[in-house]
Amino acid sequence: MFGEIRNRRGERLDYTFHEGVGTTKNIVVLGHGVTGNKDRPFVVALGEGLAAAGIPALRFSFSGNGASEGKFTDSTISKEVEDLGAVLDVLEDHTVCYVGHSMGGAVGVLRASTDDRIRLLVSLAGMVHTKAFAQREFGDVTPDEGFMWDEPDCPLSQAYMDDLTQIDTVVDLSPQISVPWLLVHGDEDDVVPIEDSRDILAKANDQTQLIRLQSANHVFSDESTPVMVEKVIAWVKPQLANLNL
Repeated sequence: MFGEIRNRRGERLDYTFHEGVGTTKNIVVLGHGVTGNKDRPFVVALGEGLAAAGIPALRFSFSGNGASEGKFTDSTISKEVEDLGAVLDVLEDHTVCYVGHSMGGAVGVLRASTDDRIRLLVSLAGMVHTKAFAQREFGDVTPDEGFMWDEPDCPLSQAYMDDLTQIDTVVDLSPQISVPWLLVHGDEDDVVPIEDSRDILAKANDQTQLIRLQSANHVFSDESTPVMVEKVIAWVKPQLANLNL
């Protein structure tokens, strides 16, 4: 439907479009987290759930991930912010809600704080304190030699660590986001603690809501998947309706 999507470096971004109903110009864009891609089960489930609820969805893999072009070792938050901009470029005539998971959540905050094409924002287990994440998860790994979580397909680059460290935290950007914003976080997340969402909520606008999912982990696996999908759709659908009044 949208043809090829390429970022500023000319790298093709792989995506899947879930068609909704009718001729609506609403669309939900789904971005994944680090070491992930558009085909993670809970991302697919959310895309399918949105379409079944009549809301078109586009899930894509950031450059260097999944079937998208580019090198994984070049994947940083800053580059993924540019990737999201390339997706928004092809959706100029759409009302866009962006849903970002984990690192993709930090990408959403950075993009939405400066780009008014994002009309609604959802953070799923969103990473907030990026420097702390880098130290906590990869502080004992040698960049450009070791791997993320011992995954051979996910080498840890110095560029990635430097970018996380330079950003440090996105918490202070929250006052710059004026659109309705949903935070969804599991209370058993051992990758990005729910405190990240609580910290950013404290500085966010009064249109921001935090939903705590009991017993949900970082990727909303098993019985947490349909609960997460239901909560997101229940929030997104009336918000889009309000924007189109």
